[in-house]
Amino acid sequence: MGDSNAHTSVGTMPSLDSGALAEVMRRYQSALNQHRVTIDRLNVYPVPDGDTGTNMALTLAAVTEELLRSGAGRGDICRAISHGALMGARGNSGVIVSQLLRGLAATLAPRDDAPDSDPPIDAALLAEGLLAASTAADSAVMRPVEGTILSVARASAQAAQRALESLTPDERGTGATALAAVLESARLAGQAALEATPQQLPVLADAGVVDAGAAGYLLLLDALLSVVDGRPLPDEVDLPAEVAAVIAHGNAGTNLPSDPVDPVAEQRAELHSHLDPGDGGGHDVHDPSGTRYEVMFLLAAPDENIDQFKVAWDALGDSIVMVGGDGLWNCHIHTDDIGPVIEAGIDVGRPHRIQITDLHEQVAGLGGHSAHGAHAGQHGAHAGQHGAHANGGTAIRDQPQVACAVVAVSPAPGLDELFTALGVQEIVTGGQTMNPSTAELLAAVSAAPSQQVVVLPNNSNIVPVARQVDAQTVKQVEVVATTSVPAGLAALIGYDPGADAARNAASMGESATAVAAGEVTQAVRDTTASVGQVAAGQWIGLDESGIVATGPTAGAAAIGLLAHMLQPTHEILTLIEGAAARAAETAEVTAWLAERWPDVEVERHVGGQDHYPYLFGIE
Repeated sequence: MGDSNAHTSVGTMPSLDSGALAEVMRRYQSALNQHRVTIDRLNVYPVPDGDTGTNMALTLAAVTEELLRSGAGRGDICRAISHGALMGARGNSGVIVSQLLRGLAATLAPRDDAPDSDPPIDAALLAEGLLAASTAADSAVMRPVEGTILSVARASAQAAQRALESLTPDERGTGATALAAVLESARLAGQAALEATPQQLPVLADAGVVDAGAAGYLLLLDALLSVVDGRPLPDEVDLPAEVAAVIAHGNAGTNLPSDPVDPVAEQRAELHSHLDPGDGGGHDVHDPSGTRYEVMFLLAAPDENIDQFKVAWDALGDSIVMVGGDGLWNCHIHTDDIGPVIEAGIDVGRPHRIQITDLHEQVAGLGGHSAHGAHAGQHGAHAGQHGAHANGGTAIRDQPQVACAVVAVSPAPGLDELFTALGVQEIVTGGQTMNPSTAELLAAVSAAPSQQVVVLPNNSNIVPVARQVDAQTVKQVEVVATTSVPAGLAALIGYDPGADAARNAASMGESATAVAAGEVTQAVRDTTASVGQVAAGQWIGLDESGIVATGPTAGAAAIGLLAHMLQPTHEILTLIEGAAARAAETAEVTAWLAERWPDVEVERHVGGQDHYPYLFGIE
């Protein structure tokens, strides 16, 4: 394992050099790979969502790949960690570990162009780095939620600081065991904080698990200790016995591991989840009973002015998210006072790309949209010859330049065709359990035939990653926070290739909110829902409120879901069949619709998506 192994073989290291720091990242990736399935099984909700352990492991894989291309100096290593984590981040869990690593790397990086004059990465500097990592992650949201990776990282960092303060000056500077002692304290405190997460977050207590992202974070401390004092990486994730029993029961997470974020509930709670600079604060919540306007803009401002700005905004609204750094911040707020919100930005810097949405009008405008088929005719000329794209998705060759292009995430070839027929220029393969990275989205944006691009993530776990792309390209990128495939298809009703990105983002966002989305999948763990007990392996139907139907077959669950969702005002139902859809069950669903809802026009498409035999969009 390189020079760092030579260090660990002779005893405890008093400090880390650049090679040892790179080795920590490699061992962290190895630990995440080894325990990916266990972390994936710490799943609060019984649906196949993005994978916490898998996404964290893939994010670290990008870091180690970047390290292979970097120089050997400390500055090179720290830049590789920061850049690799940013570009490789996948899903909410990958985004937050990216933020933590970037905060750590920024502290450990050389202070000037003379790295030999920098202090070694000893106990004091590493404790400072852990605290900076936690602070960077916490600062992404106005009010971080306890019981998550954020609170565990904070507890570990604070324990490291306390352990450092308990050492004498000589022990801090030259003591051979100081670094290991500080890390050991951080690890013990982190474990205690992990085990306390169910007491802080009721949804974890209800499911009988601990926070998955936090469990993955502690493996970073294990990797550090492994390099510093030579102890082996853990054979198992350290979980309370009762939690281990829960995740071992049934088939929870065996084939369909997931993040501890309900794909529906995340749409409501994303502002309180794990965010990263460039993310923009993942949101798509339009509540007519609350504040009226959503205001978003990029803010060019010195980092030292942001605390003042946060205080000003805190008095003006809610759902506040500010993420960024190095002079560029992505800001989001719900407010009734547009003028003062923008003026607060002017007071500290230069707001630009300002977007204002009337949330009440969006809700009032639900219903009454034209069918997808008509829109497909309008943009059919764009659905030309396809070819394989480097990111594993689909690209349209020889595309004409447009004022604004669209990049969409699609989980299956059949849906690729639907998206391109509706005007999408670049497809990135991804969705549930296969979240694309920032780099993959960036590649598609770069290939799009326009300097202005709208991105449709079409999955709640991909939204925060998509929001990192704009800061990595000279193109103007807007993200319409679609959290399902039906919402992404509906958004394209509002797409005008001749309009600019800001106008398209506004109109496409409005179109997306006009569709009620539903999905049928199999529960990957036992749970309790409003419809009663749900067993692992049972078919379930979900709408925006969660599980609303169950059934012995996918078709039965689909009928129960539609019975719950359909209203007399609905006119069009889009039915997208997945790879597991059975012809006989689909016939039962369509027959039920014809009998019970004869006035609803049904549009059937074969999407071919995994895990979800039926997706529904209702207008």
